[in-house]
Amino acid sequence: MQITKAHILSNRKYRSAFALAMLVSGVSGGSSARADDQGAAFQPGNLLVSRVVYDNNADNVKAGVTQLPPNCAPSACVLATDSGTYPAVWNNALVDGQFGITTRIILDQLKPNGSLISSIEVPNSSQNGMPPTKDHLAGSFSSKSELALNLSTDGRFVTFMGYLAPINALDVSNTNTPAIIDPTNPDTGTSYRVVAQVDQHGKFHFTKTNAYSGDNGRAAIMNSSNGASLLYTAGNAGAGSDPQPNGIIIGAGAQIVNAETKALVAQNPDLPTPVGSFNIAQLGLATDKIGKDTNFRGLTIFGNVLYYTKGSGSNGVNTLYFVDTSGYDGNGKPLACPQGVGLPAPSASLPSSPIVYDASALQTKGVTPYNMCILKGFPTATKSKTAFPFGIWFANAKTAYVADEGNGTKTYSATAGQYTAAAAQTTAGLQKWVFDDNLGQWKQAYILQAGLNLGVPYTVAGYPTGLNPKTGLPWSPATDGLRNITGRVNGDGTATIWAVTSTVSGNGDVGADPNKLVTITDNLAATALPAAESFTTARAAGFGEVLRGVSFTPGSVVTAQQ
Repeated sequence: MQITKAHILSNRKYRSAFALAMLVSGVSGGSSARADDQGAAFQPGNLLVSRVVYDNNADNVKAGVTQLPPNCAPSACVLATDSGTYPAVWNNALVDGQFGITTRIILDQLKPNGSLISSIEVPNSSQNGMPPTKDHLAGSFSSKSELALNLSTDGRFVTFMGYLAPINALDVSNTNTPAIIDPTNPDTGTSYRVVAQVDQHGKFHFTKTNAYSGDNGRAAIMNSSNGASLLYTAGNAGAGSDPQPNGIIIGAGAQIVNAETKALVAQNPDLPTPVGSFNIAQLGLATDKIGKDTNFRGLTIFGNVLYYTKGSGSNGVNTLYFVDTSGYDGNGKPLACPQGVGLPAPSASLPSSPIVYDASALQTKGVTPYNMCILKGFPTATKSKTAFPFGIWFANAKTAYVADEGNGTKTYSATAGQYTAAAAQTTAGLQKWVFDDNLGQWKQAYILQAGLNLGVPYTVAGYPTGLNPKTGLPWSPATDGLRNITGRVNGDGTATIWAVTSTVSGNGDVGADPNKLVTITDNLAATALPAAESFTTARAAGFGEVLRGVSFTPGSVVTAQQ
């Protein structure tokens, strides 16, 4: 979605003279909400940031006593090495690769400069008087790929994903979903993944899904234009061994769900409903692990096209994809990309239904027919994982910004006083891509890194100093790259982008590091790296906190400009 800055003048007494509204383009239809709406929890034009907060309760985990994962089979069990005290609790991830603790989700409304305006706590089990039958949601600390925020196509809602689970439950992010049980998953619990939507007044609705069994749902965006009420989601599935059950294969990657209005307790979701599918066989390559080519992290909508990023895992291609809704050729291949790479059709429309897949081919081909394409000009190589795309934001039809979260390598030099592998990265940060009319494809213009201080440790109030004895590396985190992003187009020919950072550190799980919200303003017309542009920190997570997603507030104005 494209965002343009505008101002609205109100003549009413006792109302502010100026209010900031947003024009979010690249969608069909449009609506607006007054920035000075007296009953609104959120004001248009502000930022919304998702934050998860750990309660630092030593009794959450007992060293030498708590078995991990919970209810594990004897052959898969390990004992916790550390108590629930923060941040050493995350050293348990060194012995339990699925370790995590469910936590409260906070939505912070910020001014564009990062100043806090207000916060809303998402309904959760720790709140007074919250019965288990009432709608509630939890995040997973320290699952670093979760809780992206996305504004709906008409601007009325912000959506994100979490778990139907109580606070302080262990290893929920790798549980099975109730309808998709993988008997080889060492994490034997069950939890629904849930899409949350919140409106301008702070009212929540929740939708259960059986997708992402064994792994996590990472992002959701709502198609709410022209009477639609559809949720598109991104994530991964499967924590067991091969061959994966059919339910894991159909429950991975890109999904479509009808948004619910009923209470969670009244919902009974069926099997997952995939909306997009890609396999490297489309590129003429040998098939790898079924279902893992769509291990998606980010998503967005622009120009009635649904885009996804893949930036992790040992299978597939780390790159930018889109869902092709234009149909199939005589060989059953997507019209936009018979060879796996292409451009969206000029008259593209958003998906309105799931793939009608061939169940007999799931174990050998995955979800077929394939209907996703690599966006032409973006990487197509499988052998070298040198880029790690995450968030994506289109400034216009010919300019896109892609966040690269970095490679996560924790190599540290005491002599240099920095994480040297992170500092040496050339693709991490904010990649600017432009469409080349002569080539008929996208190309990378440059990468914005100045001010991120990649690999340079920073201090957090109350956080330990020195080395973590379990890893032998410093506790102090350093920025490794960027994850979720949003942006707006300004009236002076520039674009301002806000991004949530990724980290490296000596923590047992770097996803638990307090990170930052950073911002930069870029000259849209520039095709070579501008010397004066640099990131600044808009907000920093505190002790026991991490920042996850960023968007504009629900109720922002939406237009159909392209």
